[in-house]
Amino acid sequence: MTAPGRRPAVRAPAWPAVVARRLVSAVAVLWAAATTAYIALLLAPGDTVDILVGDGADTPEIRAQIIAEWGLDRPEIVRYLSYLGRLLHGDLGRSYRLQRDVGEILAGQVGPTVRLTLAAAAVGVVLALVLAVATAGRSVWPRRIVSAAELMAVSVPQFVIGILLLFVFSFSLSWFPVSGAQDPQALVLPALALGLPIAGVLGQVLREGLERALEQPFAVTARARGLGERAVVARHALRHALLPAVTLTGWFTGALLGGAVITEALFGRPGLGRVTMEAVTGKDMPVVMAVVIVSAAVYVTISALLDLAYRVIDPRLRSA
Repeated sequence: MTAPGRRPAVRAPAWPAVVARRLVSAVAVLWAAATTAYIALLLAPGDTVDILVGDGADTPEIRAQIIAEWGLDRPEIVRYLSYLGRLLHGDLGRSYRLQRDVGEILAGQVGPTVRLTLAAAAVGVVLALVLAVATAGRSVWPRRIVSAAELMAVSVPQFVIGILLLFVFSFSLSWFPVSGAQDPQALVLPALALGLPIAGVLGQVLREGLERALEQPFAVTARARGLGERAVVARHALRHALLPAVTLTGWFTGALLGGAVITEALFGRPGLGRVTMEAVTGKDMPVVMAVVIVSAAVYVTISALLDLAYRVIDPRLRSA
């Protein structure tokens, strides 16, 4: 029984229901990505066999192999279902240009790209945090100078940032190698080129969030208890400012994946970005389709982790 005039308490959804909902959403996104890639293959001008061969060796044996593997001699719906079935079993197809399994090609390039994107994300997040905490609530001129630098980092094209870094630190000062991925030092400039634009956006969002949080009643109460300004920012305001910044994590995941193509090519690094560029220029459609699907899987995974991060940062969302 509920007391008159009182609403019944709203129970938070059980974690299994939340996980099931996220799982269904993830499957839907992956299905949409796979289907879009398949439709793009069908809509591409020319014969499907010619498209799948790309710039590779065109022989009767390879054509027969393509027809057998893709079921091109069967009805369209059977081809599509067979394609989805192969994906469910982890079969990303075969590159007929390179005569290798696509999964093997991508697996050999995941490591360098993961190292680059993690290093770039660390650069972006650390710089944004340091600059936002150092300038939030401070005098006008430091904020204006840092904001101008952040705007420049966001506005200048990524390849221009990379060229400038190479010119100064590789060609002029010879502090870092020009290309390659054998030496840990070779990771510094690519990570900076990829991470600086992210630092610019995150820094602006964090600073605005911190300045709003510092005007809230809880900040006034904390100051009244004798906490210094730095303690108020670190213990109270930063937690409230993190939510909008965490929301941008989905955006900068896409920015990292897209920017890796340019960065790896510019700095002569191996990785998924370089493989993607070579596949596009070589008309290697199976590799391009696999990259689309893998990118969607990464995005889905990051989105799920973000949802968990929201609930950790803001307890109010745990009942949503």
